[in-house]
Amino acid sequence: MATTEVLLLKPVESLGAEGDQVTVKAGYARNYLLPQKMALPITQGNRKYIESLQKQRAEREAKEIAGAEAIRQKIEKLEFTFEVKTGEEGKMFGAVTAGDLLERFKENGIELDKKQVALYSPIKSLGKHTTKIKLHKEVSIEFEFDVVSEDGEVEAAEEETES
Repeated sequence: MATTEVLLLKPVESLGAEGDQVTVKAGYARNYLLPQKMALPITQGNRKYIESLQKQRAEREAKEIAGAEAIRQKIEKLEFTFEVKTGEEGKMFGAVTAGDLLERFKENGIELDKKQVALYSPIKSLGKHTTKIKLHKEVSIEFEFDVVSEDGEVEAAEEETES
């Protein structure tokens, strides 16, 4: 199969980001990338354009990382406690989900996407829990939060049995 080198003008999933020089099959470039204006064929004239795209990409990524670091610092200062209804023996009714976490972050002025919160299964037990929040491919944070009972009686009963 014939291949050709192209310069990506836009990020293409599983292929690369803008400014990347990639080798693809000629038909893929001719029938999809070039007509969709996602890529340019690499020629001597495009070399300068390649350099300017790579410079813009580096600047954009530096801004994204700086923004993600700023959000990470805000998140580090936060502490969440979820009060949930419990039955006998501290058994929870319902669960704490990623949506609940996102709602709390939103209340504190931090907009996150559901994909950024790595809470793979809903929390169905009381105590301290940790989840990973991925703000950028290079910036993530382990966020710790508490799940406690609304009923103080259950907590007091648990403390008495532990003593």
